[in-house]
Amino acid sequence: MKTVVAETVLLGREAFETLGEVVVIPDRQIGPEHLKDADALIIRSKTKVTPELLTGSAIRFVGTATAGFEHIDFQTLEKSGIGWSAAPGCNADSVADYMTAALLSLYKFQGLELEGKTIGIVGVGQVGSRVAKRAEALGLRILLNDPPRAAKEGGADFQSLEKVLADSDIVTLHVPLVQEKPWPTLKMADCRFFEQMKRGAVFINAARGKVLDSDALLHAKTNGIVSHAVLDVWDPEPAIRADVLSIATIRTPHIAGHSLEGKLNGTVQVYQEACHFFETAPIWDPAPLLPAVAVPELQMDSRGKSNLDVLAEAIAAVYDIDADQLTEEDIERFDKLRANYGVRREFKNTTILISEKRPDLLRRIEKAGFTLSASCAPDNR
Repeated sequence: MKTVVAETVLLGREAFETLGEVVVIPDRQIGPEHLKDADALIIRSKTKVTPELLTGSAIRFVGTATAGFEHIDFQTLEKSGIGWSAAPGCNADSVADYMTAALLSLYKFQGLELEGKTIGIVGVGQVGSRVAKRAEALGLRILLNDPPRAAKEGGADFQSLEKVLADSDIVTLHVPLVQEKPWPTLKMADCRFFEQMKRGAVFINAARGKVLDSDALLHAKTNGIVSHAVLDVWDPEPAIRADVLSIATIRTPHIAGHSLEGKLNGTVQVYQEACHFFETAPIWDPAPLLPAVAVPELQMDSRGKSNLDVLAEAIAAVYDIDADQLTEEDIERFDKLRANYGVRREFKNTTILISEKRPDLLRRIEKAGFTLSASCAPDNR
């Protein structure tokens, strides 16, 4: 069996060598000539799977080690009898970590008030649900908007988009890219979207670049509707627009989901799906290949500090989001920044011990995604 693996699939060679021959190719360079005698193709989002790519191929299975699969023409795969799999939820904790770090960076360096303010979460799937929990850690009031879930589960827990936009001090998008009715998300954040927002709100997009109308955001920022923009995804990529980059307070190269665990989970999920498809028992164990956690334990002096200050200090110790900031000079090396992104471990790998037994703070530390030392766990969680 032969597998073509995109270069950015974390430990892709090591995983799929347990199934046979592996050829690793840079993501954007994978072409039909590489797939003529291959049985499986394992990719991430930079590789577009189209009918043209598969022309004359022997591919029987396609796996993307990403939560989304907009870059795959899955209808063509299904019509051709080719099995396929994505990795839903693989990087949800990673994006939630990113969101928490971004909001606390705005709190610390831009004076953004968080306690008692309202965050509107548009899209409450794997990522949005985790972001809601993190928002509780930051003392935020939460409004949820998810029409597909509301239609399926009832609307008691969800608000209309109009209400979310009008009442939220922070609006964050966590939707898939959908073009079809009844709930399309392509360029959903358009001029009408921003006109309905509370003036001076924060806008965050760590979902998909194409769910935002960039010109509408530029207009909203110029006219004071949006006070701060946090952008991790762009339209287009990798040749992102310098004018959009310039108005974002936090601007990162599509790395919100790029924790080591987020990428590894994607590899593991598609590896297991490939094994199932080819009726082979999975034998690969990535654990021996993982690096040690840089900050496995953090002892903190919380005396005289607010809950948010303690959380900001804890997060800064494990993830400096400001080190990921893009500059205009970085645009030409956007892909390289993503491909060569350093090791970022998720918050859950760090156990925190604080100097006081403050139940509310302890609960917030857990909700923020960290592990609490058993010696300071709150009595009632």
